[in-house]
Amino acid sequence: MTLIESLTSQISIFQNIDFMGRILLSCICGACIGYERSQRLKEAGVRTHVIVCFASALFMIVSKYGFLDLEQGSGGFLNGVRGADPSRIASQVVSGISFLGAGSIFRHRNVVMGLTTAAGIWATAGIGLAIGAGLWGVGIFAALLVTVIQALMHKFVIGVDAFTNNFLEFLVDNPLEFQHTLEDFSKLMDAKIVDYNISRESKKLTKYTVTMKTKKPITMTQLNQFIAQHEEIHSGATNNV
Repeated sequence: MTLIESLTSQISIFQNIDFMGRILLSCICGACIGYERSQRLKEAGVRTHVIVCFASALFMIVSKYGFLDLEQGSGGFLNGVRGADPSRIASQVVSGISFLGAGSIFRHRNVVMGLTTAAGIWATAGIGLAIGAGLWGVGIFAALLVTVIQALMHKFVIGVDAFTNNFLEFLVDNPLEFQHTLEDFSKLMDAKIVDYNISRESKKLTKYTVTMKTKKPITMTQLNQFIAQHEEIHSGATNNV
């Protein structure tokens, strides 16, 4: 379709401006969700959510209005090709967004991380589809709701979300004694040992890699105090998720 034909087609220039407005609004909604994720230092941040949301809106617009110029033999307009569902492109967004979600989920030992980010990307795609379809109010409400849920649930956590994964590393010279020391430390921190791995670092030193779940992250100060009280521990490190 040429530019002149597009100006005189069923989609007017004002409708095109409306479509551009939908895409811009989807960018804003995606940015709100992405900003909260970036504040939490997650892999999928503002740019990812903006692109997902506006691309979903674009796909929805194309799916809904992109085939209005197709005609039947009788001269009547078709909403897409003969016998096809005009929402077929939008439906592929729902299933196609899964590759981004899967890319944000990863496993560290026996701990799975990134599920919330993946769910947020999936929701962002749905918001983009809603705005692209012209459901402005629903899209804005959903974007605000997702952002509020993501932000508040880090402060008012429930169930397993209330626990932090702590990845600890220790270098010890007396593994048998350290076994009892580690149990005492888990009780002191009110922690649950999820996983641990033992490897030989040198002839004298053994490396313990421990995963603990705690209600509050184990700080370096707490770890250093613990190490100072036990001579069999040469060094330690912690990483919280």
